[in-house]
Amino acid sequence: MNSVTTTPPLGEAGKGLLLPYYHKDLIEAGCDEAGRGCLAGSVYAAAVILPKDYENPLLNDSKQLTAKQRYALREEIQRDAIAWALGIVTAPEIDQMNILRASITAMHRAIDALAVRPEALIIDGNRFYTYYENRDSAELRHPLPHTTIVKGDGKYLSIAAASI
Repeated sequence: MNSVTTTPPLGEAGKGLLLPYYHKDLIEAGCDEAGRGCLAGSVYAAAVILPKDYENPLLNDSKQLTAKQRYALREEIQRDAIAWALGIVTAPEIDQMNILRASITAMHRAIDALAVRPEALIIDGNRFYTYYENRDSAELRHPLPHTTIVKGDGKYLSIAAASI
Protein backbone atom coordinates (compact mmCIF):
# COMPACT_ATOMS: atom_id res chain seq x y z
CA MET A 1 0.00 0.00 0.00
CA ASN A 2 2.96 2.35 0.49
CA SER A 3 0.98 5.06 2.24
CA VAL A 4 1.85 7.66 4.81
CA THR A 5 -0.83 8.49 7.34
CA THR A 6 -0.46 11.97 8.70
CA THR A 7 -2.06 14.63 10.81
CA PRO A 8 -1.80 18.17 9.48
CA PRO A 9 0.06 20.74 11.53
CA LEU A 10 -1.97 22.93 13.81
CA GLY A 11 -2.67 26.28 12.33
CA GLU A 12 -5.47 27.02 9.96
CA ALA A 13 -6.98 23.53 10.22
CA GLY A 14 -6.82 23.80 14.00
CA LYS A 15 -8.89 27.00 13.80
CA GLY A 16 -11.66 25.41 11.78
CA LEU A 17 -10.40 26.55 8.38
CA LEU A 18 -9.22 23.93 5.94
CA LEU A 19 -5.67 23.84 4.66
CA PRO A 20 -5.26 24.71 0.96
CA TYR A 21 -2.81 21.92 0.07
CA TYR A 22 -0.43 19.29 1.43
CA HIS A 23 2.17 19.59 -1.35
CA LYS A 24 2.85 23.25 -2.08
CA ASP A 25 4.78 22.77 -5.32
CA LEU A 26 2.87 19.86 -6.91
CA ILE A 27 -0.42 19.52 -8.74
CA GLU A 28 -2.37 17.73 -6.03
CA ALA A 29 -5.67 15.86 -6.23
CA GLY A 30 -7.76 15.23 -3.14
CA CYS A 31 -9.78 11.98 -3.07
CA ASP A 32 -12.70 10.74 -1.01
CA GLU A 33 -15.30 8.01 -1.35
CA ALA A 34 -18.96 7.58 -0.49
CA GLY A 35 -21.08 4.50 -0.11
CA ARG A 36 -18.58 2.31 1.71
CA GLY A 37 -20.85 2.02 4.74
CA CYS A 38 -23.93 1.06 2.73
CA LEU A 39 -25.20 -2.50 2.80
CA ALA A 40 -26.10 -2.48 -0.87
CA GLY A 41 -25.36 -0.40 -3.92
CA SER A 42 -22.38 1.11 -5.62
CA VAL A 43 -19.35 2.86 -4.13
CA TYR A 44 -18.56 6.31 -5.50
CA ALA A 45 -15.37 8.34 -5.25
CA ALA A 46 -14.28 11.76 -6.41
CA ALA A 47 -10.94 13.31 -7.20
CA VAL A 48 -10.63 17.10 -7.20
CA ILE A 49 -7.77 19.42 -8.11
CA LEU A 50 -8.30 22.95 -6.79
CA PRO A 51 -6.28 26.07 -7.60
CA LYS A 52 -3.49 26.67 -5.04
CA ASP A 53 -5.03 29.99 -4.02
CA TYR A 54 -8.57 28.60 -3.74
CA GLU A 55 -10.60 29.90 -0.83
CA ASN A 56 -14.10 29.00 0.23
CA PRO A 57 -14.96 29.50 3.90
CA LEU A 58 -18.08 27.32 3.57
CA LEU A 59 -16.23 24.28 2.22
CA ASN A 60 -16.02 21.53 4.82
CA ASP A 61 -16.41 17.78 5.29
CA SER A 62 -19.69 16.92 3.57
CA LYS A 63 -20.98 15.24 6.73
CA GLN A 64 -20.86 18.64 8.47
CA LEU A 65 -23.04 20.33 5.84
CA THR A 66 -26.75 20.39 5.10
CA ALA A 67 -28.05 18.96 1.83
CA LYS A 68 -28.71 22.52 0.59
CA GLN A 69 -25.13 23.57 1.41
CA ARG A 70 -23.69 20.47 -0.31
CA TYR A 71 -25.71 21.09 -3.46
CA ALA A 72 -24.62 24.76 -3.66
CA LEU A 73 -20.99 23.88 -2.96
CA ARG A 74 -21.01 21.10 -5.55
CA GLU A 75 -21.86 23.65 -8.23
CA GLU A 76 -19.11 26.00 -7.02
CA ILE A 77 -16.53 23.19 -6.92
CA GLN A 78 -17.42 22.00 -10.42
CA ARG A 79 -17.10 25.58 -11.69
CA ASP A 80 -13.91 26.53 -9.82
CA ALA A 81 -11.87 23.30 -9.82
CA ILE A 82 -8.96 22.88 -12.19
CA ALA A 83 -10.29 19.33 -12.67
CA TRP A 84 -12.75 16.98 -11.00
CA ALA A 85 -13.96 13.48 -11.77
CA LEU A 86 -16.01 10.62 -10.37
CA GLY A 87 -15.30 6.91 -10.17
CA ILE A 88 -17.85 4.17 -9.53
CA VAL A 89 -17.61 0.52 -8.52
CA THR A 90 -20.90 -1.35 -8.90
CA ALA A 91 -22.43 -3.77 -6.42
CA PRO A 92 -21.57 -6.86 -8.57
CA GLU A 93 -17.94 -5.65 -8.74
CA ILE A 94 -17.90 -5.14 -4.96
CA ASP A 95 -19.06 -8.74 -4.55
CA GLN A 96 -16.04 -9.89 -6.60
CA MET A 97 -13.46 -7.90 -4.59
CA ASN A 98 -14.19 -6.50 -1.14
CA ILE A 99 -15.44 -3.15 0.08
CA LEU A 100 -11.98 -1.73 0.84
CA ARG A 101 -10.62 -2.67 -2.58
CA ALA A 102 -13.82 -1.36 -4.16
CA SER A 103 -13.44 2.01 -2.41
CA ILE A 104 -9.84 2.33 -3.57
CA THR A 105 -10.73 1.16 -7.08
CA ALA A 106 -13.42 3.87 -7.26
CA MET A 107 -10.75 6.43 -6.28
CA HIS A 108 -8.40 5.07 -8.95
CA ARG A 109 -11.17 5.37 -11.54
CA ALA A 110 -11.82 8.97 -10.50
CA ILE A 111 -8.11 9.76 -10.84
CA ASP A 112 -8.08 8.05 -14.26
CA ALA A 113 -10.90 10.35 -15.38
CA LEU A 114 -9.25 13.65 -14.37
CA ALA A 115 -8.66 15.98 -17.33
CA VAL A 116 -5.47 17.27 -15.64
CA ARG A 117 -2.87 14.78 -14.41
CA PRO A 118 -2.00 15.21 -10.73
CA GLU A 119 1.58 14.95 -9.48
CA ALA A 120 0.53 13.81 -5.99
CA LEU A 121 -2.57 12.52 -4.21
CA ILE A 122 -4.01 13.20 -0.79
CA ILE A 123 -6.48 10.55 0.29
CA ASP A 124 -9.14 10.67 2.99
CA GLY A 125 -8.60 7.72 5.31
CA ASN A 126 -5.79 5.43 6.32
CA ARG A 127 -5.62 2.92 3.44
CA PHE A 128 -4.82 3.29 -0.25
CA TYR A 129 -3.18 1.14 -2.91
CA THR A 130 -0.54 2.89 -4.96
CA TYR A 131 -1.87 4.50 -8.12
CA TYR A 132 0.31 3.97 -11.17
CA GLU A 133 0.42 6.39 -14.08
CA ASN A 134 0.60 4.75 -17.51
CA ARG A 135 -0.44 1.35 -16.18
CA ASP A 136 -0.66 -0.06 -19.71
CA SER A 137 3.00 0.58 -20.50
CA ALA A 138 5.69 -1.23 -18.52
CA GLU A 139 8.34 1.28 -19.68
CA LEU A 140 6.33 4.38 -18.71
CA ARG A 141 4.60 3.00 -15.61
CA HIS A 142 5.43 4.90 -12.42
CA PRO A 143 3.80 5.32 -9.01
CA LEU A 144 2.10 8.57 -8.12
CA PRO A 145 3.06 9.73 -4.61
CA HIS A 146 0.17 9.66 -2.17
CA THR A 147 -0.51 10.50 1.44
CA THR A 148 -3.42 9.11 3.44
CA ILE A 149 -4.92 11.52 5.95
CA VAL A 150 -7.34 10.33 8.62
CA LYS A 151 -10.36 12.65 8.60
CA GLY A 152 -8.74 14.48 5.69
CA ASP A 153 -12.12 15.72 4.51
CA GLY A 154 -12.14 18.01 7.56
CA LYS A 155 -8.51 19.13 7.09
CA TYR A 156 -7.80 19.82 3.40
CA LEU A 157 -9.86 21.76 0.86
CA SER A 158 -9.46 19.33 -2.05
CA ILE A 159 -10.46 16.30 0.02
CA ALA A 160 -13.45 18.22 1.41
CA ALA A 161 -14.38 19.15 -2.17
CA ALA A 162 -14.14 15.48 -3.16
CA SER A 163 -16.38 14.55 -0.21
CA ILE A 164 -19.12 16.74 -1.64
